[in-house]
Amino acid sequence: MQAREYIGSARVPGGAELTLYRRGRDFMIVLDRNELMSSRMSGSEEALATLTCDRLHGRARPHLLIGGYGMGFTLRAALARLGGDGQVTVAELVPEIIDWARGPMAELAAGCLDDPRVHLVQADVADVIGAARESYDAILLDVDNGPDGLVRQANDRLYSAQGIAAAMAALKPGGIMAIWSAAPDAAFARRLARAGLIVEEVAVRARSNGKGPRHVIWFATKRA
Repeated sequence: MQAREYIGSARVPGGAELTLYRRGRDFMIVLDRNELMSSRMSGSEEALATLTCDRLHGRARPHLLIGGYGMGFTLRAALARLGGDGQVTVAELVPEIIDWARGPMAELAAGCLDDPRVHLVQADVADVIGAARESYDAILLDVDNGPDGLVRQANDRLYSAQGIAAAMAALKPGGIMAIWSAAPDAAFARRLARAGLIVEEVAVRARSNGKGPRHVIWFATKRA
């Protein structure tokens, strides 16, 4: 097997160190020994966008908030699904992630960050959510391996009862919070339900060809 090549590393503010590797044409972002992201495993991140957009069908000028950028799979899938009048705000806390997207992974990014429908902010998505009031049709979260602060302990607030309430305040009536996870989490699903949301849990495959490990997406809809 071809050896992987070290490309760079980045410290998450208040959190762990991320390392970017390349093996041939494939890229991977690693936390300690955990492979957080891989260009070979895009299916469930794409599903986070496409399944959310499908649930927003018929909304005029939909505005999505994506946190964070990762390898851009969710953003590119959202742009492909949205019409020309859609808008996507991307909140990415780690500047090196965007540097990698514009540098060594530019071919993978395919210009998505330069799409006129995209507004990129370097910020903690929790702060972006907290500052908004009925601003978004959907909030898509993929900042950890699930509903806990693996990459950064402060991310726990996103998945707390207070974080869920903040997200609901930031959503328009009938808006959707979609959360990606590498595995089920019954306690988090119950927390969403206790918040009075309409909750749907969907299993998706890691690879875009329908193969690979099963991941989970929760769709929590704010009542209109």
